Amino acid sequence: MGYLYNHLATVVCGAFAAALSIAWALMVPEYPLLNFVFIMAVPIAWFLVAMCWLAQKSTDYAHSAHGEKKSLTSAAQPASSPGGGGQVALAAAGDGGDGGRRPEAELAAAKERLSRELDAVKDDARLKDTEIARLKGEISDLQTLVQIESLRAELANLKALAARGR
Repeated sequence: MGYLYNHLATVVCGAFAAALSIAWALMVPEYPLLNFVFIMAVPIAWFLVAMCWLAQKSTDYAHSAHGEKKSLTSAAQPASSPGGGGQVALAAAGDGGDGGRRPEAELAAAKERLSRELDAVKDDARLKDTEIARLKGEISDLQTLVQIESLRAELANLKALAARGR
């Protein structure tokens, strides 16, 4: 932990609030106009002390609630056994006796789960690609039909103009 169990900000704000409180008691009888300033400053200073304290307690709780993070290197420390003929044993404190293999098993399970999800996404993308190709074909067919209908309409207009011109 840091200085004063990470409550340095609380202590500094508390010292400032205490100094303001003492100054209020000493100065107001001589300078009554300062009463308003101290009425505003002293409660704010003590409020800051309370907020610093609560914030640090919250941080301490949040970090202790999740426990100490153990890395793979600290979870499996090699320790030589006294009569083991040079054998190396894995010492994993408090991990259920699985010899430090739990993180590896969790990694393998997570890898397998992510692989399945990736395959599902790839399959979904293939389905969407085939749907896009089918829709492009339909659009092309519709454009051809529109062009045919446009040509028919022009031909009908030309026939109507030719009939009027006779």
